[in-house]
Amino acid sequence: MIYKLVMPNMNSVRSVFHILALSLLMFTNGKELKGESLYNKNNLVAWCIVPFDANKRTPSQRAEMLDRLGITKVAYDWRDEHVKEFEQEILEYKKHDIEYFAFWGVHDKAFELFKKHQLNPQIWIMMANPNKPTQNEKVEAAAKQLIPLVEKTKAMGCKLGLYNHGGWAGEPENMVAVCKWLRKNRSANHVGIVYNMHHGHDHIERFQKVLKLMSPYLHCLNLNGMNDDANPKILALGKGQHEKAMLKIIKEVNYNGSIGILDHRSEIDTEKSLLENLSGLKKLLHEIGEVKAAKTF
Repeated sequence: MIYKLVMPNMNSVRSVFHILALSLLMFTNGKELKGESLYNKNNLVAWCIVPFDANKRTPSQRAEMLDRLGITKVAYDWRDEHVKEFEQEILEYKKHDIEYFAFWGVHDKAFELFKKHQLNPQIWIMMANPNKPTQNEKVEAAAKQLIPLVEKTKAMGCKLGLYNHGGWAGEPENMVAVCKWLRKNRSANHVGIVYNMHHGHDHIERFQKVLKLMSPYLHCLNLNGMNDDANPKILALGKGQHEKAMLKIIKEVNYNGSIGILDHRSEIDTEKSLLENLSGLKKLLHEIGEVKAAKTF
């Protein structure tokens, strides 16, 4: 009997390795914690620190500030004037060993740069508020509108995070429903939720319930000081009525992704704002028994 050696199609082999590589990147972005507290300082993500910076820092100044503060992850928000700085921001983060954790919105130039620099940040977007008569129709319409970006982010090896920002699209039950639809109908397991406490004051009383609902889909959870009636909306950690109890709940639901801390106050310097939140979080961690995590600050 003569056996014929059949060489594999190299294009097929390359395709398989490409798919495996993208899957690995999506799994490892926002690494799951192993035996560490989710409140450890190295798990914190700075958020809303670019357009809200009262001092209007350059990319190099921003990276130096984060380095001083010991913050190693950034979710990047921007305005039109920052587009010309996109690449410099990436280079400065690399220089200071800061993880480019997430990017706000959609921009072709940014996506090209991510490919050039082999970055796979989470992409954070708000979904639409569909004008449809029934809940099922709203879920399907919102999900279908996202399909082009769902496919693009999957090809990029990036997680896609639905960002709560009020309205129907910001309600946890609706975000979960859209995630389920996309995972079922488009095999989009990279789609999840970015939950912002500063857009969730209406959820305070049912926070434990909605957090349990969202937890299998959460990509990131951004903290904020929380008073009734959003008074004020943006508040430093440790100065509100409810965030201590909410931190305990977050700890109890077995969420193991990253934790965001805000600036989002254009009237004060970003460094001062982040320092205030770091100090408040450290105090709260002592109060809820996370002493080991507090020692990382």
